Amino acid sequence: MVGEYIDNDVSAYKGRVRPEYKRLVADIEAGAVDALVVWHLDRLHRQPLELEQFFRVIDRVGGLEMASVSGQHDLATSDGQFHARIMGAVARKESDDKSRRIRRKHLELAQAGKMSGGGTRPFGFEADRLTIREAEAAIIRDLAARFLAGESLHSLHAWLHTSQIATTTGVPWSKVTLRRVLRSGRISGRREHRGEIAADACWPAIISPRDSDQIRAIMDDPHRRSNRRSPRRYLLTGLLRCHSCSEALSARPRQDGVRRYVCASGPGLKACGHTHILSEPVEELIVAATLFRLDTPELQAVINAGTAAADDAIYADISEAQGQLDELATMYGAREISAREWLAARRPVEARLAEARRALRAAGQYNDLSARVNSPSELRSQWPGLALSRQRAIIDTILDHAIIGPGIRGLNKFDASRVTPVWRA
Repeated sequence: MVGEYIDNDVSAYKGRVRPEYKRLVADIEAGAVDALVVWHLDRLHRQPLELEQFFRVIDRVGGLEMASVSGQHDLATSDGQFHARIMGAVARKESDDKSRRIRRKHLELAQAGKMSGGGTRPFGFEADRLTIREAEAAIIRDLAARFLAGESLHSLHAWLHTSQIATTTGVPWSKVTLRRVLRSGRISGRREHRGEIAADACWPAIISPRDSDQIRAIMDDPHRRSNRRSPRRYLLTGLLRCHSCSEALSARPRQDGVRRYVCASGPGLKACGHTHILSEPVEELIVAATLFRLDTPELQAVINAGTAAADDAIYADISEAQGQLDELATMYGAREISAREWLAARRPVEARLAEARRALRAAGQYNDLSARVNSPSELRSQWPGLALSRQRAIIDTILDHAIIGPGIRGLNKFDASRVTPVWRA
């Protein structure tokens, strides 16, 4: 009986799983194969470790005859295995050299801002990958603005599905695809290489580099919660605190389903369990107070005066830190400093860069708030239609928390005096 084992387009060099190769080894061990013919030995193995494992299999089984179209090798003999090891090492070296040349070429293209390869048409661009497709670009701008305004990826993903907007391949958007598009340097007219911005690109931008940097900073924040499985139902989760124990109130509905915030006590919890308040009236109160506060000229003046200057200072810090890292890399490459010196000098610079990026994330909220405060009446009219995550982002910008005081026994209506907001600005 004659059989074939074919793994098309699966590289032995890259160490990927090769189903047919695994089946071949299993058949050899089971005694179902007594002779093997390959085109060339380096087509069978390009990893020396894998070759040694193959040798152990045929040594255990014994009696396997093997030949290649381009030569004769008896792997059952020590001479045959010796020649196979030499050929395997040579093949690995050739693959390493080819891979290095390809990586260097991709780096050169990235640093020049040029395209490389083909693939699927990027969303927002025509098939030439250079010309903006305006209908899709408008969607990207809208998604970016809403994300910077605090709307969650979950909410944006749901909107894409509700609006029946498909990807360039015609399939529905996934959260992974949405995140990759918004985080990409491409939509800001910049070339990316291995996840980092390498240069200005040869294609035009859909959104500004500043907006792109803020989106990337927010998405790269390790403290950002991104595992929410369902849409937010409680606007003020984590913002309300008990007057007695100062612990945050939790979202806990009553048995009849009415939403409320409670100071939840129990094993392992520090909360006292003595405070609760209905969700709807306290949320309405905080929203009204927030919109009123945004409408004050004093707050508007403070935000408008500080936003642009803060942005410029943050970008100057980021640019300086990135320039120092590039300078250190150049010095290390020229052997002007040792690896130990490079590591020691890099750590404080990376710490400053991380701090500047954290400030950039915060600045994104104030930028959005600044834009909205210019038209508080418009914000007031738009508020009911905003996604809950977007409403929360605006409240977070100026409200640090609110203290919920004790209730009055026997009072069956909402008491606004129980709520004491603590404002950020």
